[in-house]
Amino acid sequence: MTTETPRWRTSSYSNNGGQCVEIATNLATIHGIVPVRDSKNAHGPVLTLPAPAFASLIEGIKAAGHAAR
Repeated sequence: MTTETPRWRTSSYSNNGGQCVEIATNLATIHGIVPVRDSKNAHGPVLTLPAPAFASLIEGIKAAGHAAR
């Protein structure tokens, strides 16, 4: 198994306001997971989601955003 480290990134919508989460989607294909962490606490806890659950989360967020308009 390849031991690849997470490549953390924030959303392009974050505007670097400090209230963000970072994700590491580079592990989704290889390991089937998407790590998520608080951008203000890079050494803090990491929530590891199965890739399908992360995809569902994003779809739910998008749907909620469209419903609020």
